[in-house]
Amino acid sequence: MDKRKFTENGEILSILKDLKAQIKGKQFSDIIDSDNNQYVDLVQEGGGVLGVALVGYVYVLEQVGIRFLSLAGTSAGSINTMLMAAAGTCDIEKSEWILDCLCNKNLYDFVDGDSDVRDFIDALLSGSGNIKLAIKGAQVIDNFRDDFGLNPGKNFHSWMTNLLFQKGIRNYKDLKALRLKGISDGKKLFKRINNGSNVDYNKPDHWSEMAIITADITTQSKIIFPKMIDLFYSNTDVQNPADFVRASMSIPFFFTPFMIKNLPTGVAAWEKWNNATGLQTSVPKEVMFMDGGIISNFPIDIFHDNFKVPVSPTFGIKLGYDKNEINKNEKIFGILGSMFNTSRFAYDYEFLIKNPDYKHLIAYIDTGSHNWLDFGLTEDAKVDLFIRGARTAAEFLNRFDWIKYKQIRTEKSNYYNNSKV
Repeated sequence: MDKRKFTENGEILSILKDLKAQIKGKQFSDIIDSDNNQYVDLVQEGGGVLGVALVGYVYVLEQVGIRFLSLAGTSAGSINTMLMAAAGTCDIEKSEWILDCLCNKNLYDFVDGDSDVRDFIDALLSGSGNIKLAIKGAQVIDNFRDDFGLNPGKNFHSWMTNLLFQKGIRNYKDLKALRLKGISDGKKLFKRINNGSNVDYNKPDHWSEMAIITADITTQSKIIFPKMIDLFYSNTDVQNPADFVRASMSIPFFFTPFMIKNLPTGVAAWEKWNNATGLQTSVPKEVMFMDGGIISNFPIDIFHDNFKVPVSPTFGIKLGYDKNEINKNEKIFGILGSMFNTSRFAYDYEFLIKNPDYKHLIAYIDTGSHNWLDFGLTEDAKVDLFIRGARTAAEFLNRFDWIKYKQIRTEKSNYYNNSKV
Protein backbone atom coordinates (compact mmCIF):
# COMPACT_ATOMS: atom_id res chain seq x y z
CA MET A 1 0.00 0.00 0.00
CA ASP A 2 1.40 3.39 -1.03
CA LYS A 3 1.42 6.12 1.63
CA ARG A 4 0.24 8.56 -1.05
CA LYS A 5 -3.15 6.91 -0.70
CA PHE A 6 -3.21 8.72 2.64
CA THR A 7 -1.26 11.92 2.04
CA GLU A 8 -2.69 12.69 -1.41
CA ASN A 9 -6.26 11.80 -0.53
CA GLY A 10 -8.56 14.60 -1.66
CA GLU A 11 -10.12 15.13 1.75
CA ILE A 12 -6.70 15.34 3.41
CA LEU A 13 -5.53 17.92 0.87
CA SER A 14 -8.70 19.94 1.41
CA ILE A 15 -8.34 19.78 5.20
CA LEU A 16 -4.78 21.07 5.01
CA LYS A 17 -5.53 23.82 2.50
CA ASP A 18 -8.37 25.23 4.61
CA LEU A 19 -6.52 24.79 7.90
CA LYS A 20 -3.36 26.59 6.79
CA ALA A 21 -5.45 29.59 5.78
CA GLN A 22 -7.51 29.53 8.98
CA ILE A 23 -4.66 29.34 11.50
CA LYS A 24 -2.00 31.39 9.72
CA GLY A 25 0.04 33.20 12.37
CA LYS A 26 -1.79 31.53 15.26
CA GLN A 27 0.16 30.74 18.44
CA PHE A 28 0.09 27.26 19.92
CA SER A 29 3.17 27.40 22.16
CA ASP A 30 5.86 29.74 23.49
CA ILE A 31 8.63 27.39 22.33
CA ILE A 32 9.66 27.86 18.70
CA ASP A 33 12.71 27.04 16.61
CA SER A 34 14.67 28.92 13.97
CA ASP A 35 12.26 27.64 11.29
CA ASN A 36 9.27 28.99 13.27
CA ASN A 37 8.00 25.53 14.12
CA GLN A 38 6.04 25.53 17.38
CA TYR A 39 6.63 22.85 20.03
CA VAL A 40 4.18 20.94 22.22
CA ASP A 41 4.15 17.81 24.36
CA LEU A 42 2.00 14.94 23.14
CA VAL A 43 0.07 12.16 24.94
CA GLN A 44 -1.60 9.42 22.90
CA GLU A 45 -4.30 7.02 24.08
CA GLY A 46 -4.36 3.27 23.54
CA GLY A 47 -6.95 1.66 21.32
CA GLY A 48 -5.66 -1.29 19.31
CA VAL A 49 -5.75 -0.88 15.55
CA LEU A 50 -7.59 2.42 15.96
CA GLY A 51 -4.10 3.84 16.50
CA VAL A 52 -3.96 4.47 12.75
CA ALA A 53 -6.08 7.53 13.50
CA LEU A 54 -3.33 8.86 15.78
CA VAL A 55 -1.00 9.02 12.78
CA GLY A 56 -3.54 11.10 10.86
CA TYR A 57 -3.78 13.51 13.76
CA VAL A 58 -0.01 13.89 14.10
CA TYR A 59 0.38 14.25 10.33
CA VAL A 60 -1.84 17.34 10.23
CA LEU A 61 -0.06 18.94 13.18
CA GLU A 62 3.30 18.42 11.51
CA GLN A 63 2.07 19.81 8.19
CA VAL A 64 1.19 23.13 9.86
CA GLY A 65 4.51 23.43 11.65
CA ILE A 66 3.92 21.83 15.03
CA ARG A 67 6.66 19.64 16.47
CA PHE A 68 6.90 17.54 19.61
CA LEU A 69 9.01 17.69 22.75
CA SER A 70 8.04 15.19 25.46
CA LEU A 71 6.06 12.15 24.33
CA ALA A 72 3.85 9.68 26.19
CA GLY A 73 1.45 6.90 25.29
CA THR A 74 -0.12 3.62 26.26
CA SER A 75 -0.69 0.48 24.16
CA ALA A 76 -1.43 1.68 20.59
CA GLY A 77 -0.37 5.14 21.76
CA SER A 78 2.93 3.69 22.89
CA ILE A 79 3.61 2.38 19.38
CA ASN A 80 3.29 5.84 17.88
CA THR A 81 5.22 7.34 20.80
CA MET A 82 8.17 5.00 20.31
CA LEU A 83 8.27 5.43 16.54
CA MET A 84 8.12 9.22 16.88
CA ALA A 85 10.92 9.16 19.44
CA ALA A 86 13.08 6.92 17.27
CA ALA A 87 12.40 8.59 13.92
CA GLY A 88 14.81 11.46 14.46
CA THR A 89 15.42 14.70 16.31
CA CYS A 90 12.43 16.63 17.57
CA ASP A 91 12.42 19.19 14.74
CA ILE A 92 11.85 16.77 11.85
CA GLU A 93 8.55 15.37 10.63
CA LYS A 94 7.88 11.79 11.71
CA SER A 95 4.40 10.81 10.56
CA GLU A 96 5.18 10.05 6.91
CA TRP A 97 7.80 7.50 7.95
CA ILE A 98 5.32 5.96 10.39
CA LEU A 99 2.81 5.80 7.53
CA ASP A 100 5.40 3.89 5.50
CA CYS A 101 5.76 1.46 8.39
CA LEU A 102 2.01 0.86 8.51
CA CYS A 103 1.58 0.67 4.75
CA ASN A 104 4.16 -2.08 4.52
CA LYS A 105 2.68 -4.15 7.32
CA ASN A 106 -0.33 -6.47 7.33
CA LEU A 107 -1.67 -5.89 10.84
CA TYR A 108 -3.18 -9.36 10.86
CA ASP A 109 0.38 -10.69 11.11
CA PHE A 110 0.19 -9.67 14.78
CA VAL A 111 -2.34 -12.46 15.24
CA ASP A 112 0.52 -14.95 15.44
CA GLY A 113 -1.14 -17.75 17.36
CA ASP A 114 -1.92 -21.13 15.81
CA SER A 115 -4.77 -21.84 13.38
CA ASP A 116 -7.23 -22.52 16.23
CA VAL A 117 -6.47 -19.10 17.65
CA ARG A 118 -7.09 -17.39 14.32
CA ASP A 119 -10.38 -19.27 13.89
CA PHE A 120 -11.49 -18.25 17.37
CA ILE A 121 -10.58 -14.58 16.86
CA ASP A 122 -12.34 -14.49 13.49
CA ALA A 123 -15.47 -15.98 15.08
CA LEU A 124 -15.30 -13.49 17.94
CA LEU A 125 -14.93 -10.43 15.71
CA SER A 126 -17.62 -11.59 13.29
CA GLY A 127 -20.19 -11.72 16.09
CA SER A 128 -20.73 -15.47 15.98
CA GLY A 129 -23.33 -16.99 18.28
CA ASN A 130 -22.63 -18.49 21.68
CA ILE A 131 -22.56 -22.08 20.41
CA LYS A 132 -19.94 -21.41 17.74
CA LEU A 133 -17.90 -19.31 20.15
CA ALA A 134 -18.05 -22.09 22.72
CA ILE A 135 -16.80 -24.62 20.17
CA LYS A 136 -13.99 -22.37 18.97
CA GLY A 137 -13.22 -21.34 22.53
CA ALA A 138 -12.78 -24.96 23.59
CA GLN A 139 -10.05 -25.29 20.97
CA VAL A 140 -7.97 -22.49 22.49
CA ILE A 141 -8.50 -23.20 26.18
CA ASP A 142 -4.95 -24.53 26.40
CA ASN A 143 -3.61 -21.16 25.17
CA PHE A 144 -5.33 -19.40 28.06
CA ARG A 145 -4.33 -22.08 30.56
CA ASP A 146 -0.69 -22.48 29.57
CA ASP A 147 0.24 -19.10 28.10
CA PHE A 148 -2.37 -16.70 29.60
CA GLY A 149 -3.07 -15.39 26.12
CA LEU A 150 -3.81 -16.31 22.51
CA ASN A 151 -0.95 -14.74 20.59
CA PRO A 152 2.73 -14.78 21.62
CA GLY A 153 3.33 -11.27 20.24
CA LYS A 154 6.65 -12.28 18.67
CA ASN A 155 5.68 -10.93 15.27
CA PHE A 156 4.94 -7.52 16.77
CA HIS A 157 8.18 -7.47 18.75
CA SER A 158 10.22 -8.37 15.65
CA TRP A 159 8.42 -5.72 13.59
CA MET A 160 9.10 -3.01 16.17
CA THR A 161 12.73 -4.13 16.57
CA ASN A 162 13.29 -3.95 12.80
CA LEU A 163 11.73 -0.49 12.55
CA LEU A 164 13.95 0.84 15.32
CA PHE A 165 16.97 -0.70 13.61
CA GLN A 166 16.06 1.19 10.41
CA LYS A 167 16.65 4.39 12.38
CA GLY A 168 19.88 3.17 13.95
CA ILE A 169 18.27 2.31 17.28
CA ARG A 170 19.77 -1.04 18.30
CA ASN A 171 19.40 -0.60 22.05
CA TYR A 172 18.34 1.82 24.76
CA LYS A 173 21.72 3.57 24.63
CA ASP A 174 21.07 4.55 21.00
CA LEU A 175 17.56 5.79 21.79
CA LYS A 176 18.80 7.78 24.76
CA ALA A 177 21.55 9.38 22.67
CA LEU A 178 19.02 10.46 20.03
CA ARG A 179 16.69 11.92 22.63
CA LEU A 180 19.59 13.75 24.28
CA LYS A 181 20.71 15.19 20.97
CA GLY A 182 17.29 16.72 20.75
CA ILE A 183 17.38 19.05 17.77
CA SER A 184 19.21 18.92 14.46
CA ASP A 185 22.65 20.45 14.17
CA GLY A 186 22.49 24.16 13.47
CA LYS A 187 19.00 24.65 14.91
CA LYS A 188 17.96 26.09 18.25
CA LEU A 189 14.86 26.32 20.40
CA PHE A 190 13.70 29.71 21.66
CA LYS A 191 11.14 31.02 24.11
CA ARG A 192 8.79 33.34 22.24
CA ILE A 193 8.70 35.92 25.03
CA ASN A 194 11.94 36.57 26.90
CA ASN A 195 10.92 37.27 30.48
CA GLY A 196 14.41 37.19 31.91
CA SER A 197 14.41 33.45 32.51
CA ASN A 198 17.83 31.84 32.35
CA VAL A 199 16.43 28.46 31.31
CA ASP A 200 18.29 27.01 28.33
CA TYR A 201 15.59 25.38 26.23
CA ASN A 202 18.22 23.59 24.20
CA LYS A 203 19.30 21.52 27.19
CA PRO A 204 17.84 18.07 26.52
CA ASP A 205 16.96 17.38 30.14
CA HIS A 206 14.52 20.28 30.01
CA TRP A 207 12.14 18.65 27.57
CA SER A 208 13.27 15.23 26.40
CA GLU A 209 10.94 13.13 28.56
CA MET A 210 9.43 10.00 27.12
CA ALA A 211 6.89 7.83 28.90
CA ILE A 212 5.44 4.47 27.90
CA ILE A 213 2.92 3.05 30.36
CA THR A 214 2.52 -0.63 31.19
CA ALA A 215 1.10 -2.69 34.05
CA ASP A 216 3.33 -5.03 36.05
CA ILE A 217 0.77 -7.53 37.30
CA THR A 218 3.36 -9.44 39.34
CA THR A 219 3.85 -6.58 41.82
CA GLN A 220 0.59 -4.79 40.91
CA SER A 221 2.50 -1.67 39.81
CA LYS A 222 2.14 1.05 37.22
CA ILE A 223 5.42 1.07 35.29
CA ILE A 224 6.75 3.95 33.22
CA PHE A 225 9.42 3.10 30.67
CA PRO A 226 12.17 4.13 30.26
CA LYS A 227 12.07 6.04 33.57
CA MET A 228 11.89 2.81 35.60
CA ILE A 229 14.07 0.64 33.36
CA ASP A 230 16.71 0.04 36.04
CA LEU A 231 14.18 -1.88 38.14
CA PHE A 232 14.24 -4.65 35.57
CA TYR A 233 17.71 -4.66 34.02
CA SER A 234 21.22 -4.53 35.43
CA ASN A 235 22.69 -3.20 32.18
CA THR A 236 20.05 -0.81 30.84
CA ASP A 237 22.02 0.45 27.83
CA VAL A 238 21.98 -2.87 25.96
CA GLN A 239 18.24 -3.47 26.25
CA ASN A 240 15.89 -3.39 23.27
CA PRO A 241 13.42 -0.46 23.46
CA ALA A 242 10.91 -2.64 21.60
CA ASP A 243 10.46 -4.37 24.96
CA PHE A 244 8.81 -1.23 26.36
CA VAL A 245 6.17 -1.20 23.65
CA ARG A 246 5.58 -4.94 23.71
CA ALA A 247 4.94 -4.68 27.46
CA SER A 248 2.55 -1.75 26.98
CA MET A 249 0.43 -3.31 24.22
CA SER A 250 -0.11 -6.74 25.83
CA ILE A 251 -3.91 -6.72 25.44
CA PRO A 252 -5.21 -9.04 28.19
CA PHE A 253 -5.80 -12.59 26.90
CA PHE A 254 -5.37 -11.47 23.28
CA PHE A 255 -1.58 -11.41 23.66
CA THR A 256 0.45 -13.41 26.11
CA PRO A 257 1.85 -11.20 28.88
CA PHE A 258 5.35 -9.88 28.30
CA MET A 259 7.92 -11.38 30.67
CA ILE A 260 11.19 -10.03 32.03
CA LYS A 261 13.33 -12.51 33.96
CA ASN A 262 16.44 -12.37 36.13
CA LEU A 263 15.74 -8.99 37.67
CA PRO A 264 18.47 -7.21 39.67
CA THR A 265 18.36 -8.21 43.33
CA GLY A 266 19.98 -7.12 46.57
CA VAL A 267 19.49 -4.24 48.99
CA ALA A 268 20.01 -1.48 46.42
CA ALA A 269 17.55 -3.09 44.01
CA TRP A 270 14.93 -3.48 46.74
CA GLU A 271 15.30 0.17 47.76
CA LYS A 272 14.69 1.25 44.17
CA TRP A 273 11.57 -0.91 44.02
CA ASN A 274 10.34 0.34 47.37
CA ASN A 275 10.83 3.99 46.40
CA ALA A 276 9.30 3.58 42.94
CA THR A 277 6.38 1.24 43.62
CA GLY A 278 6.04 0.81 47.38
CA LEU A 279 7.08 -2.85 47.15
CA GLN A 280 7.38 -4.35 50.66
CA THR A 281 8.25 -7.95 49.86
CA SER A 282 11.39 -9.23 48.14
CA VAL A 283 12.12 -8.26 44.54
CA PRO A 284 10.66 -10.98 42.29
CA LYS A 285 12.88 -13.06 40.04
CA GLU A 286 10.62 -12.33 37.07
CA VAL A 287 7.68 -10.05 36.27
CA MET A 288 4.71 -10.30 33.95
CA PHE A 289 3.32 -7.28 32.08
CA MET A 290 -0.13 -6.68 30.68
CA ASP A 291 -1.50 -3.81 28.62
CA GLY A 292 -0.87 -0.43 30.23
CA GLY A 293 -4.46 0.38 29.42
CA ILE A 294 -5.65 -1.60 32.42
CA ILE A 295 -4.13 1.05 34.68
CA SER A 296 -3.75 4.25 32.60
CA ASN A 297 -4.89 4.15 29.00
CA PHE A 298 -4.56 7.92 28.58
CA PRO A 299 -1.66 9.18 30.75
CA ILE A 300 -2.45 12.86 30.27
CA ASP A 301 -1.19 13.62 33.81
CA ILE A 302 2.34 12.47 33.06
CA PHE A 303 3.88 15.92 32.40
CA HIS A 304 1.51 17.92 34.61
CA ASP A 305 2.60 20.41 37.28
CA ASN A 306 -0.08 22.44 39.06
CA PHE A 307 2.50 24.88 40.40
CA LYS A 308 3.79 26.10 37.03
CA VAL A 309 2.46 27.80 33.94
CA PRO A 310 3.71 25.70 31.01
CA VAL A 311 5.76 27.27 28.24
CA SER A 312 4.29 24.70 25.87
CA PRO A 313 0.97 22.83 26.11
CA THR A 314 0.45 19.09 26.44
CA PHE A 315 -1.88 18.03 23.65
CA GLY A 316 -3.80 14.83 24.27
CA ILE A 317 -5.41 12.55 21.68
CA LYS A 318 -8.20 10.17 22.64
CA LEU A 319 -9.58 7.47 20.38
CA GLY A 320 -13.30 8.04 20.64
CA TYR A 321 -15.56 9.19 23.44
CA ASP A 322 -15.60 7.05 26.55
CA LYS A 323 -18.73 6.06 28.47
CA ASN A 324 -21.02 6.97 25.58
CA GLU A 325 -23.08 3.82 25.91
CA ILE A 326 -24.12 1.35 28.58
CA ASN A 327 -22.52 -2.08 28.43
CA LYS A 328 -25.22 -4.75 28.17
CA ASN A 329 -22.93 -7.57 29.33
CA GLU A 330 -24.96 -10.25 27.56
CA LYS A 331 -21.96 -12.45 26.77
CA ILE A 332 -18.93 -13.54 28.76
CA PHE A 333 -16.60 -11.53 26.53
CA GLY A 334 -18.81 -8.49 26.99
CA ILE A 335 -18.36 -8.82 30.75
CA LEU A 336 -14.59 -9.20 30.36
CA GLY A 337 -14.58 -6.13 28.14
CA SER A 338 -16.57 -4.19 30.73
CA MET A 339 -14.10 -5.17 33.44
CA PHE A 340 -11.21 -4.01 31.27
CA ASN A 341 -12.90 -0.69 30.44
CA THR A 342 -13.80 -0.03 34.07
CA SER A 343 -10.20 -0.35 35.18
CA ARG A 344 -8.70 1.59 32.27
CA PHE A 345 -11.05 4.57 32.63
CA ALA A 346 -10.95 5.03 36.40
CA TYR A 347 -7.46 6.45 37.01
CA ASP A 348 -7.39 8.84 34.06
CA TYR A 349 -10.93 10.13 34.67
CA GLU A 350 -10.09 10.94 38.27
CA PHE A 351 -7.28 13.20 37.07
CA LEU A 352 -9.47 14.90 34.45
CA ILE A 353 -12.24 15.54 36.97
CA LYS A 354 -9.75 17.18 39.34
CA ASN A 355 -8.13 19.19 36.53
CA PRO A 356 -10.93 20.48 34.26
CA ASP A 357 -8.50 22.88 32.57
CA TYR A 358 -7.29 19.89 30.58
CA LYS A 359 -10.47 19.88 28.53
CA HIS A 360 -8.83 22.64 26.50
CA LEU A 361 -6.00 20.31 25.47
CA ILE A 362 -7.77 17.09 24.56
CA ALA A 363 -9.17 16.06 21.19
CA TYR A 364 -11.50 13.11 20.69
CA ILE A 365 -11.24 11.24 17.40
CA ASP A 366 -14.53 9.77 16.23
CA THR A 367 -13.43 6.29 15.16
CA GLY A 368 -16.83 5.34 13.77
CA SER A 369 -17.77 1.68 13.75
CA HIS A 370 -14.19 0.39 13.48
CA ASN A 371 -13.37 -2.38 15.96
CA TRP A 372 -10.22 -1.80 18.00
CA LEU A 373 -9.32 -5.50 17.74
CA ASP A 374 -9.89 -5.86 14.01
CA PHE A 375 -6.34 -6.63 12.93
CA GLY A 376 -7.71 -7.48 9.50
CA LEU A 377 -8.35 -3.81 8.69
CA THR A 378 -8.78 -3.21 4.98
CA GLU A 379 -6.79 -0.54 3.18
CA ASP A 380 -9.91 1.60 2.92
CA ALA A 381 -10.52 1.25 6.65
CA LYS A 382 -6.97 2.41 7.40
CA VAL A 383 -7.43 5.45 5.15
CA ASP A 384 -10.76 6.24 6.81
CA LEU A 385 -9.18 6.15 10.28
CA PHE A 386 -6.32 8.35 9.07
CA ILE A 387 -8.80 10.90 7.69
CA ARG A 388 -10.80 10.84 10.93
CA GLY A 389 -7.63 11.66 12.86
CA ALA A 390 -6.73 14.44 10.43
CA ARG A 391 -10.22 15.93 10.59
CA THR A 392 -10.12 15.99 14.39
CA ALA A 393 -6.69 17.65 14.38
CA ALA A 394 -7.97 20.47 12.17
CA GLU A 395 -11.01 21.03 14.38
CA PHE A 396 -8.84 21.08 17.50
CA LEU A 397 -6.27 23.53 16.12
CA ASN A 398 -9.01 25.90 15.04
CA ARG A 399 -10.52 26.07 18.52
CA PHE A 400 -7.40 25.88 20.70
CA ASP A 401 -6.55 29.21 22.36
CA TRP A 402 -3.03 29.21 23.76
CA ILE A 403 -3.29 32.68 25.31
CA LYS A 404 -6.53 31.80 27.10
CA TYR A 405 -5.10 28.50 28.30
CA LYS A 406 -2.06 30.25 29.79
CA GLN A 407 -4.38 32.61 31.64
CA ILE A 408 -6.28 29.64 33.09
CA ARG A 409 -3.04 27.98 34.16
CA THR A 410 -1.73 31.23 35.66
CA GLU A 411 -4.78 31.48 37.90
CA LYS A 412 -4.44 27.82 38.82
CA SER A 413 -0.74 28.00 39.63
CA ASN A 414 -1.29 31.13 41.73
CA TYR A 415 -3.91 29.26 43.73
CA TYR A 416 -1.67 26.25 44.34
CA ASN A 417 1.39 28.35 45.15
CA ASN A 418 -0.57 30.52 47.58
CA SER A 419 -2.00 27.40 49.20
CA LYS A 420 1.53 26.13 49.71
CA VAL A 421 2.54 29.22 51.68
